Amino acid sequence: MYGLCDCNNFYASCERVFDPSLEGRPVIVLSNNDGCVIARSNEAKRLGIAMGQPYYQLRELMRQHEIAVFSANFVLYGDMSRRVMNLLRQFVPAIEVYSIDEAFLDFTGMNAELFDELGHRMARTIRQRTGIPVSIGIAPTKTLAKIASKLCKRYPKLAGCCLLNRPEDIEKVLNRFPIDEVWGIGRQWQRLLETHGIRTAQDFVRLPESWIRQKMHVVGLRTWRELQGEACIGFEQMPTTKKQIATTRTFDREVEDYEELHRRVAQYTGACAEKLRRQRSVCGEIRVFILANRHNENRPQSYESRLVKLSVPTDDTLELTALAARMLRSIYRKGYGYKRAGIVLSDLRPKEGQQCDLFDMADRTKHARLMEAVDALNMTYGRHKIRTAAEGPEPFKMNRNHLSRRYTTDWNQIIKVKA
Repeated sequence: MYGLCDCNNFYASCERVFDPSLEGRPVIVLSNNDGCVIARSNEAKRLGIAMGQPYYQLRELMRQHEIAVFSANFVLYGDMSRRVMNLLRQFVPAIEVYSIDEAFLDFTGMNAELFDELGHRMARTIRQRTGIPVSIGIAPTKTLAKIASKLCKRYPKLAGCCLLNRPEDIEKVLNRFPIDEVWGIGRQWQRLLETHGIRTAQDFVRLPESWIRQKMHVVGLRTWRELQGEACIGFEQMPTTKKQIATTRTFDREVEDYEELHRRVAQYTGACAEKLRRQRSVCGEIRVFILANRHNENRPQSYESRLVKLSVPTDDTLELTALAARMLRSIYRKGYGYKRAGIVLSDLRPKEGQQCDLFDMADRTKHARLMEAVDALNMTYGRHKIRTAAEGPEPFKMNRNHLSRRYTTDWNQIIKVKA
């Protein structure tokens, strides 16, 4: 049996933990530079606020309904996530962290008669010790556990846990569950299925296996079997290494100056290289892109991108920054107001066992020692203490006009209680 623990409206819930006056009030959390909505409380959802909706479109609605607005406080959210995950580990043999607010649970070897009681106890404990409400779904497969977790969110009477293990209950749920909400069914497959009259998960299950194989191949067949109670998606306790690492940002204003754009791209490259070394990988490809402000119809529009394959895969910040600068110079166009830029590292592979290039002139051993020293100093004294000159004297700061305090990670920002 598998479980899925999903934190309800996680970012908004984190803000409510430290400000009880927000209970019952619409809450939204904004993206970098306070650009658009990335999290909503249930009250905000009922007002019709959509995910990704630009912040400037909500000004009138905010005045009418006293909506609480917060800039994304990822330091706080990350720490609250670790607290929830550590509590989950106390109840089950293993967990698989799926995202910042979701984790799969492994119930192998546990008494099946106690699953419902255990799930409710987990939900109560997490709420009591962290303040975060969660929805726990328990079922024979990961896909069914996802569905059970969603049912738990929709029906408050389930009190935080939904056990979906009896065949008759599974069939009843699948008969009403929309196909587009099934884990693993993307937009492309949704359109395909709907053209064939498939509206619910049960409609999908009734399809012949041969049709699934022909139209949706192995991945679709795996989802089809999972909905029938056959576990096909394995459990991974250790986080898998990323296949791609990216750092992209929307600016607080339009940027025309090449030097400023260069500094921003250099900062993003340094951040990507640091993540790359953290997972002991090297990259074989690097992409740089810049995007003009598509919302400004009075300015010329432009999206420029360049991809370069490396002859020798690397994790060296100096090498990647110099390469990114040359790529940026080749795609930059004077007179454009750029609003977004980013770095994407791909073709990632383990650092150990790399094949050398006979014509490689770089001293890889020396550069590796330098990067180790830089990472160690930044780990000890704080991020960005040691950085390349191309990044400039100070990191660019985002517009975060509604940022809450770092209640759990900064001694100077913890809550003060007056007795």
